[in-house]
Amino acid sequence: MEFKNIVKQNRSYRRFYEERPIPQDDLIELIDMARLTPSAQNLQPLRYIPASDKEKCSIIFTSLYWAGYLTEWQGPDEGERPSAYIIILSDTSVSKSVKWDHGIAAQTILLGAVSKDYGGCIIGSINKDKLRGDLKIPEQYEIELVIALGHPKENVIVEEIDKNGNIKYYRDEKLNHHVPKRKLRDIILDL
Repeated sequence: MEFKNIVKQNRSYRRFYEERPIPQDDLIELIDMARLTPSAQNLQPLRYIPASDKEKCSIIFTSLYWAGYLTEWQGPDEGERPSAYIIILSDTSVSKSVKWDHGIAAQTILLGAVSKDYGGCIIGSINKDKLRGDLKIPEQYEIELVIALGHPKENVIVEEIDKNGNIKYYRDEKLNHHVPKRKLRDIILDL
């Protein structure tokens, strides 16, 4: 698949076919892709927790907050939840700041997921204390992001921002997820 098409297909999916598993080996392969990405000062402080078993996925799900603009939606219903997660942590004994490493790693994981016909969502709204306690994550590791993964169940439509400049994503009556994007000419500065 052409790289631009992989980028276009990489959306923030929030509803999945939960009964369709993602093998643990695929999660490890996605983590390996992230491992190969650039790292500030080459410190490589990121660590990962892959989860593909139902019990662990259920525990992780309870610590996540979904889709801030969809205020009446509390997240995917049972049967539509992710079938896997990758938690991205930073090892504070290596570095007190991950700079931008976790963003590079998260995007790499999602692009890799698309290349395997999966979809996902980067989640930064996390009850970190609950997740740390539930999974017994040592204090040395800072929870940075959670990547939800699965086989997408929703249709995501990328469209241009309307004339009012509204950037908020929304769902229509058929549950299509609409994502307004700025026009290319509006983001390039020709100084």
